[in-house]
Amino acid sequence: MPAASVVLRAPQVPLVLIASQVGRLPTAAAPLALLLFARQSVSLAVAGIVVAVFTAGMAVTAPVLARGIDRWRQPPVLYGSASLSAVGYLIAALSAGHPAPLLIGAALAGMGTPPLEACLRALWPDLVSAADVTAAYALDIALQEVIFVVGPLVTLGAVAVAGPAAALIVAAALQLIGVAAFVAAPATRHWRGRPAHRHWAGPLRVPRLVTLVVGIACVGAAVGSIPVVLTGYAESAGDRGLTGWLLACQALGALVSGLLYTRARPGTLRRLPLLAACFTVGYLPLLLVPAPGLMYVLQFVSGFGLPPLLTAAFLAADRLAPPGTAVEAFAWIFTAFTVGSATGAALAGPLTDATIRTGFAFAPIAGLLAIGAMAATAGRPSSARPAPSAGPAPSAPHAGG
Repeated sequence: MPAASVVLRAPQVPLVLIASQVGRLPTAAAPLALLLFARQSVSLAVAGIVVAVFTAGMAVTAPVLARGIDRWRQPPVLYGSASLSAVGYLIAALSAGHPAPLLIGAALAGMGTPPLEACLRALWPDLVSAADVTAAYALDIALQEVIFVVGPLVTLGAVAVAGPAAALIVAAALQLIGVAAFVAAPATRHWRGRPAHRHWAGPLRVPRLVTLVVGIACVGAAVGSIPVVLTGYAESAGDRGLTGWLLACQALGALVSGLLYTRARPGTLRRLPLLAACFTVGYLPLLLVPAPGLMYVLQFVSGFGLPPLLTAAFLAADRLAPPGTAVEAFAWIFTAFTVGSATGAALAGPLTDATIRTGFAFAPIAGLLAIGAMAATAGRPSSARPAPSAGPAPSAPHAGG
């Protein structure tokens, strides 16, 4: 992809991209690692609670950490949060499966998860030209799919070599290594949040941004429901191993789509409901509940709609966020997606128990709600910043990014 090549050739971009990928691997590796570790000594229900506590910790503290970054700098918050998370992983690994320390460790590991995703997206306006910011977002989001393929494989490899406790220690190590490499980039060290009037609601004082966050929560609910439904589908097909392969096909589709979308121009907020509609349509063929051969193809297709929609959402958040709150706005997108994903997974279970087709119906219904929220985001008046690439500046002389 020519646009992606231009982004990758920019100074510091390979470093921050790779470092961010490594540092974010635990977000995909840790849930499986916690589940496998907990399952050695507690019931599946308790193991599920452990994973839920980890996920909730990430969702709750991401905007808080991001607000700290907006007010100060990236390195101290990244180092501090990664250290807290590492302590949490170690507590969990040394808990011997006892529920109390295991839950405490999972909570700390989630709460300390460094907001590398939001930090990287705040850096893009300083790393590439304004014309390439959209391509940078799309490339970043496309490569994020690699995390959700590689992360579980890293966990399974560590478990095979040294057991479930080792997988938790590996997750902590990867996070610390990724943060250290990310902070080593001059752009990270020199970045400063914009001086601005602070408000208790942060970027959420902009109503249009709130509707965007709600829309992303609906998108997350649709995406989060699919692994649960596919698990039921695989069990009904007599092969539980199908779940992983079908999810990998969806991730591959998202990767291809994200790379293709690097060619796109920024566009306006009016693109949001259109992209949400494309995202929703991608899930409708799953209602056919076909044989596995065709399901692979449909899963690949269903992955296509997510990266363009998330790219547009992050660009919209950058436009809508008041000065000095961009990192927190990005973190709210992450939190909304995470909370939505967890909610979708919880609701999809009972629906799938009814019938597989009913379970698959949840995603397009959530998608319809996302379309409504995105339409409201695009249509309501707001004091949005005009420039799509306007973001936090590295220093006062470069306030325009």
